[in-house]
Amino acid sequence: MDPYFNPRFPDIPDLERRARRRMPRFVFDYLVGGCNRERGVVENRTALADVRLTQRQLRPAVVPSLECTILGHTYSAPFGIAPIGLQGLMWPNAPEILARAAVDHNVPFVLSTVSSSSLERIAEVSDGNAWFQLYNPTDETIRTDLFERLGAARYQVLVVTVDVPTFGFRPRDIRNGLAMPPNLTVQTVWQMAARPRWLLATAVAGKPEMKTLRPYLSKKNVSGSELAEFMNKTVMGPVDADSLKAIRDRWPGRLVIKGILHEDDAEDAARLGADAIVVSNHGARQCDVGESPLSVLKRLQGRFKDRMEIYMDSGLRSGPDVACALASGAQFTFLGRAFVYGVAALGGRGGIHVINSLKMQLTQVMGQLRCSSPEELSNCLAADS
Repeated sequence: MDPYFNPRFPDIPDLERRARRRMPRFVFDYLVGGCNRERGVVENRTALADVRLTQRQLRPAVVPSLECTILGHTYSAPFGIAPIGLQGLMWPNAPEILARAAVDHNVPFVLSTVSSSSLERIAEVSDGNAWFQLYNPTDETIRTDLFERLGAARYQVLVVTVDVPTFGFRPRDIRNGLAMPPNLTVQTVWQMAARPRWLLATAVAGKPEMKTLRPYLSKKNVSGSELAEFMNKTVMGPVDADSLKAIRDRWPGRLVIKGILHEDDAEDAARLGADAIVVSNHGARQCDVGESPLSVLKRLQGRFKDRMEIYMDSGLRSGPDVACALASGAQFTFLGRAFVYGVAALGGRGGIHVINSLKMQLTQVMGQLRCSSPEELSNCLAADS
């Protein structure tokens, strides 16, 4: 495992500040923004900040192991890289950089349907270890073709996102006229010119586009309104119990359902044969008035942990955050924005740096709590948390 760690950026906020200085504003806004008034983004962070863990200082000291087994595979840490769309717009070749980092450190990398790298390319880069995140295409031809491509590329884990029945109302992106590839307006050209490193790297890598979906787009350049229409009508079809059953019947590998925030939905997922669920609110990018995943997690874990594996994402930014999520009932966690900050700040070494930073932080917390494994964190939740 590559031990690279840049001491100038020991924490994720350090990377975020540098990423902001290196990315065009309309790109950075897409990454950090939520929907509507972005209350959910704040709530996700507040819920994690309110968790308290107990410390037993007279127990024997331990040397923590971060290894964690999920879906029959033992990973080197209890966290992975969540799917994020348009990563190559945020920093050129970001999906490939992160997929390689994940392979090097034996953590999961989940490729988004709307990624700027194709599912075939990421299967190659990840040595067949990547997971694929699927929206539910309303077009049967696209759905069939995607499944055939996933089978040919030998993907083993499918992550079905169920929390996008509508395209998110994101004021930042509307104001910025977000498009893929970017629209060349006076505003965007000025913002890109003000970030020469991003501009040069993008020029070398080629203009970003949704490579997995490229065969299904009717034209090369898609405006923001056209992109929203395509996603709503063609790619991001609603997922209900019936459509989920059809996916389960068709998919031979492991099935993870992402976006569960209610006990009844978790019950349906378990009944339909899901191997795991991700308690998630899409990073608060879809609904601004719902509960935080952490609040829901505490209710779900006691009822469903023996029927399927339970993971969590949304709002996690540090090793202590991962520890708090695990203590609250998650068996595994995923981080998204943190990894893109790392790549935007440090380029090709950014993914490795973030993994090592999170490992160092989590190891320190577990050592302080006298926990020898991630599973033992479930015994450390304070009574009033």
